[in-house]
Amino acid sequence: MAIRNLLFEHRLVPGIEEIDVYEKHGGYEGLRKAVTLERQAVIDEVKTSGLRGRGGAGFPTWIKWNGLPKNTDKPHYIICNADEGEPGTYKDRELMLKLPHLLVEGMIIAGYAGLGTAGYIYIRGEYVEPAWQVRKAIDQAYKKGYLGKNILGIEGFNYDLYVHMGAGSYECGEESALMSSLMGERGNPRLKAPHAPLPVHEGVWKSPTLVNNVETYCAATWILKNGGAEYAKLGTERSKGTKIISVSGHIAKPANYEIEMGTPLLELLEAAGGVTGGKLKAVIPGGSSVQIVPADKLAGINLDYESCSANGTLLGSGGFMVFNDTTDIVLLMKRTSEFYMHESCGKCTPCREGTRWLFKILDRITSGSGREGDIEMLLDICSQIDGRSYCGLGDAAAWPIVGAIKAFREEFEYWIAHKRSPVGDHAVPPTPVVVNPLLTLTPA
Repeated sequence: MAIRNLLFEHRLVPGIEEIDVYEKHGGYEGLRKAVTLERQAVIDEVKTSGLRGRGGAGFPTWIKWNGLPKNTDKPHYIICNADEGEPGTYKDRELMLKLPHLLVEGMIIAGYAGLGTAGYIYIRGEYVEPAWQVRKAIDQAYKKGYLGKNILGIEGFNYDLYVHMGAGSYECGEESALMSSLMGERGNPRLKAPHAPLPVHEGVWKSPTLVNNVETYCAATWILKNGGAEYAKLGTERSKGTKIISVSGHIAKPANYEIEMGTPLLELLEAAGGVTGGKLKAVIPGGSSVQIVPADKLAGINLDYESCSANGTLLGSGGFMVFNDTTDIVLLMKRTSEFYMHESCGKCTPCREGTRWLFKILDRITSGSGREGDIEMLLDICSQIDGRSYCGLGDAAAWPIVGAIKAFREEFEYWIAHKRSPVGDHAVPPTPVVVNPLLTLTPA
């Protein structure tokens, strides 16, 4: 059940990033089929497939597509979130680098279905080579008549596609912050429904806007070519199709694996060659922002949205990180908290202050100065961040620490009691940590 290559079917074909080779392997057949249908029929095909957003949240894709107004009183914008900044996740990078036309075709299909005026692919600043490939694919699509005016001879189907590079901000992977950044504003999150209009009603430039992830648009290409019903045959009742999982860490064969939804977690571990350098200790299945799972709890987990949630974690973006028994969980959480502290935009107090304190306490513990009550203080701070921040970054900072304490509390207690690591000589000297030029935290 493990490996089911749909999107990755042709990724090893030499030259597949070139439009002529892509077309020889069925490229743009999905678009050609889509434009023979009514726009609502294209959306209905996506609905039949059961596709859910592959960026992490798992929201039903067709609901977003169907939410765009059915008139053109305002321009409609189609946005691809290619800001893949979640630690442990690199699937979108490979899709853009090796299969850029799969993404371009999916965005044109979405543009047709959503009466799109223009599309924007927002790519993280570090992804220079994938951005080159996508730009080249766009240029080739224009020359073939898949972009521009009266696409494929259809009067009035005018659609342009652009690449916009981000500036390295993790926060801009959040939907509303991405839109702000795209418009040239500071990449801070906006108010969300019900306190503000949904993006499909008022997004960039106060116009209807559709935002989906790279993998989501690529899946739409496959669905329009092969049919929503075929896609829905794979997966589970509520998690349909396939998911690309980025496997990394203490693993024999780190790589991207496209699996059928519902594949047992341990089956993917086996397919990736198994753990290396020691015994299996834990797995983070969905990127650094989700809860870690100890080895003795992995047997009952399948890689789909419902199973992961029922077992106290999330499928998330598919950043599947494997850890052996040489891993110090407390040091891992310190590094994780440092990342989220650094990436907080600072707009809201719970995240701005809470992430600083999480890092400061974990740094104190791992510097050999942990205090009785530090574990409870960490949990209390997490409770003040989770669900109280302006966007999901606060949740992302809190969930890993809560999960780690729940699963490996004894390691936190050992650090505090013995002033050293329970898995080896990993003690860190209590040196000042420079967070930014204006703030220096010195462990107490």
